[in-house]
Amino acid sequence: MLLLAGAFALLLGVAAWSYGYFGDELYFMAAADHLAWGYADQQPALPVLAGAAQLLLPESPFTLRLPAVLATAAGVPLSAQIARELGGDRRAQLLTAGAFALSPQILLNGRLLGTMTFDPLLWTLLTWLLVRWVRLRTAGRTDDRLLLWAGVVTAVAIQVKFLVLGFWAALGIAVLLVGPRELLGRGKLWAGAGIAVLTTIPTLIWQAHHGWPQLGMTGVVNGESQHDGVQLLVRWLVLSGGVGVALLCYGLARLLSEPDSRPYRFIGVTCCALAVIFLFTGAREYYMVGLYPVLFAAGAVGLQHRRERERRPWVSRLAWPAYGISAAVCLTSLTPFPVATLPGTLANNTGREWPVIARDVAAELRSLPEARRQRTTVLASSYWTAGALHHFGPEHGLPEVHSGSRGYGYFGRPPESSQATLYVGGSRESLLRFFGEVKRIGTAGPNQPARSRAVWLAEQRKLPWSEIWPRLRGMGMWE
Repeated sequence: MLLLAGAFALLLGVAAWSYGYFGDELYFMAAADHLAWGYADQQPALPVLAGAAQLLLPESPFTLRLPAVLATAAGVPLSAQIARELGGDRRAQLLTAGAFALSPQILLNGRLLGTMTFDPLLWTLLTWLLVRWVRLRTAGRTDDRLLLWAGVVTAVAIQVKFLVLGFWAALGIAVLLVGPRELLGRGKLWAGAGIAVLTTIPTLIWQAHHGWPQLGMTGVVNGESQHDGVQLLVRWLVLSGGVGVALLCYGLARLLSEPDSRPYRFIGVTCCALAVIFLFTGAREYYMVGLYPVLFAAGAVGLQHRRERERRPWVSRLAWPAYGISAAVCLTSLTPFPVATLPGTLANNTGREWPVIARDVAAELRSLPEARRQRTTVLASSYWTAGALHHFGPEHGLPEVHSGSRGYGYFGRPPESSQATLYVGGSRESLLRFFGEVKRIGTAGPNQPARSRAVWLAEQRKLPWSEIWPRLRGMGMWE
Protein backbone atom coordinates (compact mmCIF):
# COMPACT_ATOMS: atom_id res chain seq x y z
CA MET A 1 0.00 0.00 0.00
CA LEU A 2 2.88 2.36 0.73
CA LEU A 3 4.27 1.58 -2.71
CA LEU A 4 0.96 2.64 -4.26
CA ALA A 5 0.96 5.82 -2.17
CA GLY A 6 4.52 6.59 -3.26
CA ALA A 7 3.68 6.07 -6.93
CA PHE A 8 0.58 8.27 -6.51
CA ALA A 9 2.66 11.01 -4.85
CA LEU A 10 5.19 10.85 -7.68
CA LEU A 11 2.41 11.14 -10.25
CA LEU A 12 0.87 14.12 -8.45
CA GLY A 13 4.29 15.71 -8.09
CA VAL A 14 4.93 15.51 -11.82
CA ALA A 15 1.50 17.02 -12.49
CA ALA A 16 2.04 19.77 -9.90
CA TRP A 17 5.28 20.69 -11.65
CA SER A 18 3.46 21.32 -14.95
CA TYR A 19 1.45 24.39 -13.94
CA GLY A 20 2.18 27.98 -13.17
CA TYR A 21 0.47 29.53 -10.19
CA PHE A 22 -3.29 29.13 -9.90
CA GLY A 23 -5.29 32.23 -8.96
CA ASP A 24 -6.12 31.02 -5.45
CA GLU A 25 -2.47 30.16 -4.82
CA LEU A 26 -1.41 33.70 -5.65
CA TYR A 27 -4.06 34.96 -3.23
CA PHE A 28 -2.74 32.65 -0.48
CA MET A 29 0.75 34.07 -0.96
CA ALA A 30 -0.61 37.60 -0.72
CA ALA A 31 -2.51 36.61 2.42
CA ALA A 32 0.74 35.22 3.84
CA ASP A 33 2.12 38.77 3.67
CA HIS A 34 -0.94 39.91 5.66
CA LEU A 35 -1.01 37.17 8.31
CA ALA A 36 -3.97 37.34 10.67
CA TRP A 37 -5.99 35.07 12.95
CA GLY A 38 -8.78 35.10 10.39
CA TYR A 39 -9.75 36.11 6.88
CA ALA A 40 -12.99 37.12 5.25
CA ASP A 41 -13.18 34.01 3.07
CA GLN A 42 -10.92 31.37 4.62
CA GLN A 43 -9.03 30.27 7.69
CA PRO A 44 -5.35 30.91 8.51
CA ALA A 45 -3.87 27.50 7.62
CA LEU A 46 -3.41 28.02 3.88
CA PRO A 47 -1.73 31.45 4.17
CA VAL A 48 0.64 30.02 6.80
CA LEU A 49 1.55 27.09 4.55
CA ALA A 50 1.98 29.41 1.56
CA GLY A 51 4.22 31.72 3.56
CA ALA A 52 6.35 28.84 4.81
CA ALA A 53 6.76 27.50 1.27
CA GLN A 54 7.90 30.91 0.04
CA LEU A 55 10.47 31.13 2.83
CA LEU A 56 11.87 27.70 1.96
CA LEU A 57 12.03 28.09 -1.81
CA PRO A 58 10.60 31.28 -3.36
CA GLU A 59 9.26 31.33 -6.89
CA SER A 60 8.48 27.62 -6.90
CA PRO A 61 4.88 26.53 -7.55
CA PHE A 62 5.95 22.94 -6.84
CA THR A 63 7.21 23.78 -3.35
CA LEU A 64 3.96 25.62 -2.67
CA ARG A 65 2.03 22.49 -3.69
CA LEU A 66 4.18 19.94 -1.90
CA PRO A 67 1.91 19.86 1.22
CA ALA A 68 -1.05 19.17 -1.07
CA VAL A 69 0.79 16.35 -2.84
CA LEU A 70 1.87 14.70 0.42
CA ALA A 71 -1.52 15.10 2.12
CA THR A 72 -3.38 13.64 -0.84
CA ALA A 73 -0.96 10.72 -1.17
CA ALA A 74 -1.36 9.99 2.55
CA GLY A 75 -5.06 9.44 1.92
CA VAL A 76 -4.28 6.33 -0.14
CA PRO A 77 -3.12 4.04 2.72
CA LEU A 78 -5.49 5.72 5.17
CA SER A 79 -8.53 4.92 3.01
CA ALA A 80 -7.29 1.32 2.84
CA GLN A 81 -7.18 1.27 6.64
CA ILE A 82 -10.89 2.11 6.76
CA ALA A 83 -11.56 -0.95 4.61
CA ARG A 84 -9.41 -2.97 7.01
CA GLU A 85 -11.42 -1.74 10.00
CA LEU A 86 -14.62 -2.77 8.21
CA GLY A 87 -13.25 -6.30 7.80
CA GLY A 88 -11.75 -5.96 4.35
CA ASP A 89 -8.97 -8.23 3.18
CA ARG A 90 -5.92 -7.15 1.23
CA ARG A 91 -7.86 -7.07 -2.03
CA ALA A 92 -10.65 -4.91 -0.60
CA GLN A 93 -8.07 -2.53 0.81
CA LEU A 94 -6.39 -2.26 -2.58
CA LEU A 95 -9.73 -1.66 -4.31
CA THR A 96 -10.46 1.16 -1.86
CA ALA A 97 -7.04 2.76 -2.24
CA GLY A 98 -7.29 2.50 -6.03
CA ALA A 99 -10.71 4.20 -6.06
CA PHE A 100 -9.29 7.00 -3.90
CA ALA A 101 -6.36 7.53 -6.28
CA LEU A 102 -8.60 7.52 -9.36
CA SER A 103 -11.18 10.02 -8.18
CA PRO A 104 -11.01 13.05 -10.53
CA GLN A 105 -11.73 15.48 -7.71
CA ILE A 106 -9.01 14.02 -5.50
CA LEU A 107 -6.57 14.20 -8.42
CA LEU A 108 -7.39 17.89 -8.79
CA ASN A 109 -7.04 18.47 -5.04
CA GLY A 110 -3.62 16.87 -4.97
CA ARG A 111 -1.89 19.00 -7.58
CA LEU A 112 -2.93 22.43 -6.32
CA LEU A 113 -2.81 24.18 -2.97
CA GLY A 114 -6.41 25.02 -2.14
CA THR A 115 -8.95 25.06 0.65
CA MET A 116 -10.35 21.79 -0.73
CA THR A 117 -6.94 20.08 -0.72
CA PHE A 118 -6.91 18.77 2.83
CA ASP A 119 -10.54 17.66 3.20
CA PRO A 120 -9.95 14.15 1.79
CA LEU A 121 -7.13 13.46 4.26
CA LEU A 122 -8.66 15.08 7.34
CA TRP A 123 -12.16 13.70 6.81
CA THR A 124 -10.75 10.26 5.99
CA LEU A 125 -8.82 10.39 9.24
CA LEU A 126 -11.96 11.45 11.11
CA THR A 127 -14.06 8.62 9.66
CA TRP A 128 -11.26 6.12 10.32
CA LEU A 129 -11.16 7.16 13.99
CA LEU A 130 -14.94 6.80 14.29
CA VAL A 131 -15.11 3.49 12.45
CA ARG A 132 -12.27 2.11 14.56
CA TRP A 133 -13.98 3.29 17.76
CA VAL A 134 -17.17 1.47 16.74
CA ARG A 135 -15.30 -1.71 15.80
CA LEU A 136 -13.43 -1.81 19.11
CA ARG A 137 -16.63 -1.02 21.01
CA THR A 138 -18.42 -3.86 19.24
CA ALA A 139 -15.55 -6.16 20.21
CA GLY A 140 -15.80 -5.04 23.86
CA ARG A 141 -12.55 -3.02 23.80
CA THR A 142 -13.72 0.60 23.72
CA ASP A 143 -10.89 3.10 23.25
CA ASP A 144 -12.13 6.64 23.89
CA ARG A 145 -8.73 8.11 23.08
CA LEU A 146 -9.83 7.82 19.46
CA LEU A 147 -12.59 10.34 20.15
CA LEU A 148 -10.13 12.74 21.73
CA TRP A 149 -7.97 12.50 18.62
CA ALA A 150 -11.07 13.13 16.52
CA GLY A 151 -11.35 16.47 18.32
CA VAL A 152 -7.72 17.27 17.53
CA VAL A 153 -8.25 16.45 13.83
CA THR A 154 -11.37 18.63 13.85
CA ALA A 155 -9.37 21.50 15.34
CA VAL A 156 -6.88 21.21 12.48
CA ALA A 157 -9.67 20.95 9.88
CA ILE A 158 -11.33 24.12 11.21
CA GLN A 159 -8.09 26.02 10.62
CA VAL A 160 -8.51 25.18 6.93
CA LYS A 161 -12.23 25.98 6.75
CA PHE A 162 -15.42 25.63 8.79
CA LEU A 163 -16.86 22.96 6.51
CA VAL A 164 -16.07 20.17 8.97
CA LEU A 165 -18.71 21.59 11.33
CA GLY A 166 -21.29 20.45 8.78
CA PHE A 167 -19.89 16.94 9.07
CA TRP A 168 -20.34 16.92 12.84
CA ALA A 169 -23.84 18.39 12.58
CA ALA A 170 -24.84 15.63 10.16
CA LEU A 171 -23.16 12.98 12.31
CA GLY A 172 -25.00 14.18 15.40
CA ILE A 173 -28.32 13.85 13.56
CA ALA A 174 -27.35 10.37 12.33
CA VAL A 175 -26.30 9.13 15.77
CA LEU A 176 -29.56 10.34 17.32
CA LEU A 177 -31.54 8.56 14.60
CA VAL A 178 -29.75 5.23 14.31
CA GLY A 179 -27.13 5.15 17.06
CA PRO A 180 -24.77 4.47 18.61
CA ARG A 181 -26.23 7.06 21.00
CA GLU A 182 -23.60 6.06 23.54
CA LEU A 183 -21.13 8.03 21.41
CA LEU A 184 -22.68 11.34 22.45
CA GLY A 185 -22.20 10.51 26.12
CA ARG A 186 -18.48 9.84 25.98
CA GLY A 187 -16.47 12.37 27.95
CA LYS A 188 -13.47 12.35 25.64
CA LEU A 189 -15.65 13.20 22.66
CA TRP A 190 -16.64 16.43 24.41
CA ALA A 191 -13.07 17.00 25.58
CA GLY A 192 -12.05 16.79 21.93
CA ALA A 193 -14.83 19.23 21.08
CA GLY A 194 -13.43 21.57 23.70
CA ILE A 195 -10.01 21.44 22.04
CA ALA A 196 -11.61 22.32 18.71
CA VAL A 197 -13.52 25.24 20.25
CA LEU A 198 -10.47 26.65 22.06
CA THR A 199 -8.35 26.63 18.91
CA THR A 200 -11.14 28.41 17.02
CA ILE A 201 -11.53 31.32 19.46
CA PRO A 202 -8.88 33.57 17.82
CA THR A 203 -10.51 33.37 14.38
CA LEU A 204 -13.96 33.89 15.90
CA ILE A 205 -12.68 37.05 17.58
CA TRP A 206 -11.32 38.23 14.23
CA GLN A 207 -14.62 37.50 12.50
CA ALA A 208 -16.61 39.33 15.19
CA HIS A 209 -14.28 42.33 15.03
CA HIS A 210 -14.75 42.57 11.23
CA GLY A 211 -18.52 42.01 11.16
CA TRP A 212 -18.55 38.24 10.43
CA PRO A 213 -17.66 38.56 6.73
CA GLN A 214 -17.28 34.81 6.26
CA LEU A 215 -21.03 34.40 6.71
CA GLY A 216 -21.39 36.08 3.35
CA MET A 217 -19.58 33.24 1.58
CA THR A 218 -22.72 31.08 1.57
CA GLY A 219 -24.48 33.56 -0.67
CA VAL A 220 -21.41 33.83 -2.89
CA VAL A 221 -21.22 30.05 -3.31
CA ASN A 222 -24.92 29.93 -4.19
CA GLY A 223 -24.47 32.73 -6.69
CA GLU A 224 -21.41 31.18 -8.35
CA SER A 225 -22.90 27.70 -8.56
CA GLN A 226 -24.54 26.98 -11.88
CA HIS A 227 -26.09 23.68 -10.74
CA ASP A 228 -29.50 22.83 -9.36
CA GLY A 229 -29.91 20.06 -6.80
CA VAL A 230 -30.06 17.21 -9.30
CA GLN A 231 -27.05 18.49 -11.23
CA LEU A 232 -25.06 18.87 -8.04
CA LEU A 233 -25.83 15.30 -6.98
CA VAL A 234 -24.79 14.05 -10.41
CA ARG A 235 -21.51 15.95 -10.20
CA TRP A 236 -20.83 14.54 -6.74
CA LEU A 237 -21.15 11.08 -8.25
CA VAL A 238 -19.16 11.83 -11.41
CA LEU A 239 -16.30 13.38 -9.46
CA SER A 240 -15.89 10.16 -7.50
CA GLY A 241 -14.58 8.49 -10.67
CA GLY A 242 -15.53 5.60 -12.92
CA VAL A 243 -14.98 2.85 -10.37
CA GLY A 244 -15.57 5.22 -7.49
CA VAL A 245 -19.20 5.85 -8.37
CA ALA A 246 -19.94 2.11 -8.34
CA LEU A 247 -18.22 1.57 -4.99
CA LEU A 248 -19.76 4.74 -3.56
CA CYS A 249 -23.35 3.82 -4.44
CA TYR A 250 -22.92 0.18 -3.41
CA GLY A 251 -21.18 1.18 -0.19
CA LEU A 252 -23.89 3.66 0.76
CA ALA A 253 -26.61 1.10 0.04
CA ARG A 254 -24.82 -1.47 2.23
CA LEU A 255 -24.37 0.95 5.12
CA LEU A 256 -28.05 1.89 5.05
CA SER A 257 -29.61 -1.53 4.56
CA GLU A 258 -27.49 -4.62 5.20
CA PRO A 259 -27.64 -6.21 8.67
CA ASP A 260 -23.88 -6.77 8.94
CA SER A 261 -23.34 -3.02 8.46
CA ARG A 262 -25.71 -1.97 11.23
CA PRO A 263 -22.97 -0.78 13.66
CA TYR A 264 -21.80 1.61 10.96
CA ARG A 265 -25.19 2.69 9.68
CA PHE A 266 -24.70 6.13 11.19
CA ILE A 267 -21.97 6.76 8.58
CA GLY A 268 -24.42 6.20 5.73
CA VAL A 269 -27.04 8.41 7.38
CA THR A 270 -24.36 11.05 7.97
CA CYS A 271 -23.60 11.09 4.24
CA CYS A 272 -27.27 11.53 3.38
CA ALA A 273 -27.85 14.21 6.03
CA LEU A 274 -24.75 16.14 4.96
CA ALA A 275 -25.82 16.02 1.31
CA VAL A 276 -29.19 17.51 2.29
CA ILE A 277 -27.50 20.22 4.39
CA PHE A 278 -25.21 21.18 1.54
CA LEU A 279 -28.00 21.20 -1.03
CA PHE A 280 -30.01 23.67 1.04
CA THR A 281 -27.18 25.88 2.32
CA GLY A 282 -25.11 26.26 -0.85
CA ALA A 283 -22.37 23.90 -1.92
CA ARG A 284 -19.61 23.35 -4.39
CA GLU A 285 -19.12 20.00 -6.08
CA TYR A 286 -16.06 19.14 -3.96
CA TYR A 287 -17.78 19.55 -0.58
CA MET A 288 -18.63 15.84 -0.30
CA VAL A 289 -15.25 14.49 -1.37
CA GLY A 290 -14.12 13.89 2.22
CA LEU A 291 -16.75 11.15 2.59
CA TYR A 292 -15.79 9.30 -0.59
CA PRO A 293 -13.16 7.04 1.07
CA VAL A 294 -15.43 5.55 3.74
CA LEU A 295 -18.05 4.79 1.08
CA PHE A 296 -15.40 3.32 -1.23
CA ALA A 297 -14.30 1.10 1.65
CA ALA A 298 -17.83 -0.04 2.46
CA GLY A 299 -18.40 -0.90 -1.22
CA ALA A 300 -15.11 -2.79 -1.57
CA VAL A 301 -15.80 -4.82 1.57
CA GLY A 302 -19.28 -5.56 0.24
CA LEU A 303 -17.77 -6.95 -2.97
CA GLN A 304 -15.46 -9.08 -0.86
CA HIS A 305 -18.36 -10.53 1.11
CA ARG A 306 -20.30 -11.18 -2.06
CA ARG A 307 -17.32 -12.91 -3.63
CA GLU A 308 -16.84 -15.07 -0.55
CA ARG A 309 -20.54 -15.82 -0.19
CA GLU A 310 -21.40 -16.53 -3.81
CA ARG A 311 -17.97 -17.68 -4.97
CA ARG A 312 -18.25 -15.74 -8.21
CA PRO A 313 -14.83 -14.84 -9.61
CA TRP A 314 -16.41 -12.54 -12.23
CA VAL A 315 -16.55 -9.78 -9.63
CA SER A 316 -12.76 -9.61 -9.55
CA ARG A 317 -12.43 -10.15 -13.27
CA LEU A 318 -14.57 -7.09 -13.97
CA ALA A 319 -12.95 -4.92 -11.28
CA TRP A 320 -9.42 -4.76 -12.64
CA PRO A 321 -10.31 -3.80 -16.27
CA ALA A 322 -12.63 -1.12 -14.84
CA TYR A 323 -9.74 0.29 -12.80
CA GLY A 324 -7.51 0.23 -15.88
CA ILE A 325 -10.00 2.21 -17.97
CA SER A 326 -10.55 4.72 -15.16
CA ALA A 327 -6.80 5.16 -14.76
CA ALA A 328 -6.33 5.83 -18.48
CA VAL A 329 -9.03 8.51 -18.47
CA CYS A 330 -7.92 10.14 -15.22
CA LEU A 331 -4.28 10.32 -16.26
CA THR A 332 -5.19 12.69 -19.09
CA SER A 333 -6.65 15.13 -16.56
CA LEU A 334 -3.22 15.55 -14.96
CA THR A 335 -1.84 17.40 -17.99
CA PRO A 336 -2.32 21.12 -18.68
CA PHE A 337 -4.03 20.15 -21.96
CA PRO A 338 -6.03 17.00 -21.21
CA VAL A 339 -7.28 14.67 -23.90
CA ALA A 340 -10.48 14.13 -21.92
CA THR A 341 -11.68 17.11 -19.91
CA LEU A 342 -13.08 15.82 -16.63
CA PRO A 343 -15.19 17.84 -14.18
CA GLY A 344 -12.90 19.90 -11.98
CA THR A 345 -9.87 19.86 -14.32
CA LEU A 346 -7.98 22.99 -15.24
CA ALA A 347 -8.14 22.49 -18.98
CA ASN A 348 -5.94 24.99 -20.82
CA ASN A 349 -5.29 26.88 -17.58
CA THR A 350 -1.53 26.76 -17.10
CA GLY A 351 -1.18 29.88 -14.97
CA ARG A 352 1.29 31.42 -17.41
CA GLU A 353 -0.89 34.46 -18.06
CA TRP A 354 -0.27 36.01 -14.63
CA PRO A 355 3.32 37.26 -15.23
CA VAL A 356 2.15 38.72 -18.55
CA ILE A 357 -0.67 40.62 -16.85
CA ALA A 358 1.73 42.01 -14.24
CA ARG A 359 4.22 43.08 -16.92
CA ASP A 360 1.53 44.80 -18.98
CA VAL A 361 0.03 46.64 -16.01
CA ALA A 362 3.49 47.87 -15.03
CA ALA A 363 4.05 49.08 -18.60
CA GLU A 364 0.78 51.03 -18.51
CA LEU A 365 1.78 52.63 -15.22
CA ARG A 366 5.20 53.59 -16.60
CA SER A 367 3.53 55.20 -19.60
CA LEU A 368 2.15 57.93 -17.30
CA PRO A 369 4.22 61.06 -16.65
CA GLU A 370 6.46 60.55 -13.63
CA ALA A 371 4.78 63.17 -11.44
CA ARG A 372 1.39 61.66 -12.19
CA ARG A 373 2.65 58.13 -11.72
CA GLN A 374 3.87 58.87 -8.20
CA ARG A 375 0.31 59.84 -7.19
CA THR A 376 -1.39 56.83 -8.81
CA THR A 377 -2.55 53.79 -6.87
CA VAL A 378 -3.10 50.35 -8.44
CA LEU A 379 -6.42 48.62 -7.86
CA ALA A 380 -7.48 45.18 -9.16
CA SER A 381 -11.06 44.08 -9.71
CA SER A 382 -10.50 40.48 -8.57
CA TYR A 383 -8.47 38.91 -5.79
CA TRP A 384 -6.85 36.59 -8.35
CA THR A 385 -5.53 39.52 -10.37
CA ALA A 386 -4.53 41.33 -7.19
CA GLY A 387 -2.59 38.27 -6.04
CA ALA A 388 -0.81 38.09 -9.39
CA LEU A 389 0.14 41.77 -9.30
CA HIS A 390 1.26 41.42 -5.68
CA HIS A 391 3.54 38.49 -6.54
CA PHE A 392 4.88 39.39 -9.99
CA GLY A 393 4.50 43.16 -9.86
CA PRO A 394 7.48 44.19 -7.69
CA GLU A 395 10.02 42.96 -10.26
CA HIS A 396 8.41 45.35 -12.76
CA GLY A 397 8.25 48.25 -10.32
CA LEU A 398 4.57 48.03 -9.38
CA PRO A 399 3.64 49.59 -6.03
CA GLU A 400 1.39 47.97 -3.44
CA VAL A 401 -1.77 46.58 -5.02
CA HIS A 402 -5.27 46.87 -3.54
CA SER A 403 -8.52 45.09 -4.28
CA GLY A 404 -12.01 45.09 -2.81
CA SER A 405 -12.58 41.48 -3.88
CA ARG A 406 -13.20 38.93 -1.11
CA GLY A 407 -10.56 38.69 1.57
CA TYR A 408 -8.21 41.02 -0.28
CA GLY A 409 -10.50 43.88 0.63
CA TYR A 410 -9.48 43.45 4.27
CA PHE A 411 -5.74 43.86 3.56
CA GLY A 412 -6.11 47.64 3.50
CA ARG A 413 -7.48 50.41 1.31
CA PRO A 414 -5.59 52.82 -0.97
CA PRO A 415 -4.02 55.89 0.63
CA GLU A 416 -6.06 59.08 0.71
CA SER A 417 -3.11 60.90 -0.86
CA SER A 418 -3.57 59.07 -4.18
CA GLN A 419 -4.95 61.34 -6.90
CA ALA A 420 -5.48 58.76 -9.66
CA THR A 421 -6.24 55.05 -9.80
CA LEU A 422 -4.98 52.47 -12.29
CA TYR A 423 -7.81 49.96 -12.24
CA VAL A 424 -7.26 46.46 -13.70
CA GLY A 425 -10.37 44.60 -14.86
CA GLY A 426 -13.96 45.56 -14.24
CA SER A 427 -15.98 48.03 -16.30
CA ARG A 428 -16.12 51.75 -16.88
CA GLU A 429 -19.67 51.93 -15.54
CA SER A 430 -18.69 50.44 -12.19
CA LEU A 431 -15.89 52.99 -11.79
CA LEU A 432 -18.02 56.00 -12.69
CA ARG A 433 -19.83 55.54 -9.38
CA PHE A 434 -16.71 56.79 -7.61
CA PHE A 435 -14.71 58.74 -10.20
CA GLY A 436 -15.60 61.69 -12.39
CA GLU A 437 -13.33 60.68 -15.27
CA VAL A 438 -12.58 57.12 -16.43
CA LYS A 439 -10.78 56.16 -19.63
CA ARG A 440 -9.35 52.91 -20.92
CA ILE A 441 -5.61 53.16 -21.49
CA GLY A 442 -4.73 49.57 -22.37
CA THR A 443 -5.15 45.82 -21.96
CA ALA A 444 -3.14 43.47 -19.77
CA GLY A 445 -2.59 39.79 -20.42
CA PRO A 446 -2.54 37.32 -23.31
CA ASN A 447 -4.29 37.95 -26.60
CA GLN A 448 -7.23 35.71 -25.70
CA PRO A 449 -10.10 38.01 -24.60
CA ALA A 450 -11.19 35.53 -21.92
CA ARG A 451 -7.90 36.02 -20.07
CA SER A 452 -7.04 39.63 -20.76
CA ARG A 453 -7.88 42.50 -18.44
CA ALA A 454 -8.91 46.03 -19.32
CA VAL A 455 -6.72 48.71 -17.73
CA TRP A 456 -8.52 51.93 -16.75
CA LEU A 457 -7.22 55.26 -15.53
CA ALA A 458 -9.74 56.70 -13.07
CA GLU A 459 -9.41 60.29 -11.82
CA GLN A 460 -11.42 62.96 -10.03
CA ARG A 461 -12.36 60.77 -7.09
CA LYS A 462 -15.76 61.84 -5.75
CA LEU A 463 -15.37 60.59 -2.16
CA PRO A 464 -12.55 59.77 0.26
CA TRP A 465 -11.37 56.14 0.19
CA SER A 466 -12.70 55.67 3.72
CA GLU A 467 -16.22 56.06 2.27
CA ILE A 468 -15.59 54.31 -1.05
CA TRP A 469 -13.96 51.22 0.36
CA PRO A 470 -16.92 49.76 2.30
CA ARG A 471 -19.02 50.10 -0.87
CA LEU A 472 -16.33 48.70 -3.15
CA ARG A 473 -15.40 45.79 -0.92
CA GLY A 474 -17.37 42.58 -1.37
CA MET A 475 -17.13 38.80 -1.46
CA GLY A 476 -17.46 38.40 -5.23
CA MET A 477 -14.74 37.98 -7.85
CA TRP A 478 -15.60 41.35 -9.48
CA GLU A 479 -14.09 40.40 -12.83
